[in-house]
Amino acid sequence: MREVLLRATAISKTFGGLIAVDNVSLELRRGEIHALIGTNGAGKSTLINVLTGELRGANGRVELDGQDISAWPQHRRARAGLGRSYQRTNIFPGFTVFENCRLAAQAGHQRPWSLAQAAGRCAVSGGAAQRALRLAGLEGHEHRLAGIMAHGQQRQLEIAMCLATAPRVLLLDEPLAGMGAEETVRMLELLQGLQADHAILLVEHDMDAVFRVSSQVTVMVDGKVLASAAPEAIRANPAVQQAYLGGAQ
Repeated sequence: MREVLLRATAISKTFGGLIAVDNVSLELRRGEIHALIGTNGAGKSTLINVLTGELRGANGRVELDGQDISAWPQHRRARAGLGRSYQRTNIFPGFTVFENCRLAAQAGHQRPWSLAQAAGRCAVSGGAAQRALRLAGLEGHEHRLAGIMAHGQQRQLEIAMCLATAPRVLLLDEPLAGMGAEETVRMLELLQGLQADHAILLVEHDMDAVFRVSSQVTVMVDGKVLASAAPEAIRANPAVQQAYLGGAQ
């Protein structure tokens, strides 16, 4: 059994009278890609927002490396090893690729006492940025403006920015959205390359991609978990076929 890095237990989140996430539990293990699927409005992004601390859950417990982080704010969870990407690309388009990564690394390695030294001269954040770009397949693109890169490369950069903070858990919200076939292949290869050293939660609508790379698939419907199992079992599950996959497969 692989090491559990993130465990969520009985997570719920309401907005007024709307139950967006209803008693959801899941485990993310090092070396595995855990796909989270469901129709729009199923509660997937809301669940990620609760896991990262962007939203406070109505109840439930979130553990990172066995430590209860349920009451921690978002920035503390990020510094403890929880990284995320968003549905929409979240980069600094007017900065270079390297500067984007360096800023992300700097956020995780703050040095308020070093007022006399320019942030750009920090060897620690610069080294972390360079390593993240290498892991994300962007080595050699350091001096390009982020805003003029292709969409797929911008999504790679967003993951590189996550990696610059040295996370152990990656929560990726639709990283393949808007990608062409070649870009999708590159991104899936990137995720598989990161898999060994991270626990990855992949929210995705591309079912071919989900079944290609995931070790575990959790299906959400109306804020609840409909099923959670290996990809083969999810594909064969009649309830999942009816609710999400479009009938018998």
